[in-house]
Amino acid sequence: MGKPTGFMEYERLPEAYEASGQRVKHYREFTATLADEQASLQAARCMDCGTPFCNNACPLNNIVPDWNDLVYRADGDRAIDVLHSTNNFPEFTGRVCPALCEAACSLNVDGDAVGIKSIERAVIDKAWEKGKVLPRPPAAKTGKKVAVVGSGPAGLAAAQQLARAGHAVTVFEKNDAPGGLMRYGIPNFKLDKSLIDRRIGQMMSEGVVFRARSLVGAEGLPSVVANDAAEFIPAEEILRSFDAVVLAAGSEIPRDLPAPGRDLEGTYFALQFLIPQTKEVCGGAPNPISAKGKRVIVIGGGDTGADCVGTSFRHGAASVTQFEVMPRPPDTEDRRQTWPYWPMKFRTSTSHMEGRVERIFSISTQEFIGENGVLKALKTIGIDWKGGKMTEIPGSEKTYPADLVLLAMGFLHPAGGLLDAFSVEKDARGNAKAADSGLNAYATNVGKVFAAGDTRRGQSLVVWAIREGRQCARAVDGFLMGTSLLPLC
Repeated sequence: MGKPTGFMEYERLPEAYEASGQRVKHYREFTATLADEQASLQAARCMDCGTPFCNNACPLNNIVPDWNDLVYRADGDRAIDVLHSTNNFPEFTGRVCPALCEAACSLNVDGDAVGIKSIERAVIDKAWEKGKVLPRPPAAKTGKKVAVVGSGPAGLAAAQQLARAGHAVTVFEKNDAPGGLMRYGIPNFKLDKSLIDRRIGQMMSEGVVFRARSLVGAEGLPSVVANDAAEFIPAEEILRSFDAVVLAAGSEIPRDLPAPGRDLEGTYFALQFLIPQTKEVCGGAPNPISAKGKRVIVIGGGDTGADCVGTSFRHGAASVTQFEVMPRPPDTEDRRQTWPYWPMKFRTSTSHMEGRVERIFSISTQEFIGENGVLKALKTIGIDWKGGKMTEIPGSEKTYPADLVLLAMGFLHPAGGLLDAFSVEKDARGNAKAADSGLNAYATNVGKVFAAGDTRRGQSLVVWAIREGRQCARAVDGFLMGTSLLPLC
């Protein structure tokens, strides 16, 4: 297992970033990829722990120890093969995954985990640089046609796996380019869109057909959902034209905050701010929402909220404040009690490092205060959490000046009437009802219609979406052919 004493000899090398004062001036990626020697030494820290909890913690079951060993031995060609055996898009996860594997690393019990995420990124970036990532078209065609609705990570993973199995795959995307919320929901400074374009090119060479600006299932999407569609395709046409259908459209209905004054000018959902910004960065029209010179309040403490913080700093916001209704987590976890599980602890994203941001916990917004229809402030109250229930703290009311409020409180379920159009049964949360294991894995109540990713499980991580896309592809392949040679994950 690499160098048996490596974990005792080498320290973890944190990811290196461009200085915050410089990176807020642009929207390019600012995280440095490990050099070959750095990656080798970091991989040498992977110890012969006996039971690789990292493998089980990763939704994709990435074979982390194996490719760490190969990286240590400078065998990048075999390392990328091992990495690709479980993960279609390691350049995505190597940038935006929170690294559940690192939390489960044996070294993380009382030390610093192996830098698995940075090693993964180094492996795939080097493979692309050396021209080792090539199309893998099938040896033979099956004659079966599959429609994939949605081109986020779940849809892309399902499409690629099914195309490699020999099926004719068409991916339908309502926006102007494939990628789903990876393309427009995640800022370029975290994930450059050329990486998505590169993979789309590979998939097209493998036979996947992409139809952008195509809305499937139901017209009349809510105005808060991004929609560039120029054509509408009824569910009946999809069912008539394809042998199987994968619904992987994601979870796009944002959680709202119904309080007095919510309709004031200056209050928006996070994606109403982030998506136009990414389109502008990619050469589109200017973002109609500007944070320049404004007092910005972001409501929501997750990744989307952090993306709003980083983007606001790049706009030149006068101030940035972030609200979170939950209590402030502890600075450090008790590793001996939480390991190998993902710990609840106070986390600081790269966006929080880019300027002065006031982060306020256990706070609830009571009212949006305006003047002549324009937002001017937020009225809040403190929250006390006991036994998992929250109560308002009398006398803790406070007013915060605000010119721009961005709601980043998560997403509820798929947009529009997609599931209704296909007569797919829903679960209690409004997602497609389908199991993720067993004989009917990912199959809905409608014959030949499957669901995967956020459409099925609800809002989640890119790595979970890729897993579901891969597993769903196997289920579809088995449905079409009676059996499948695609991997279980």
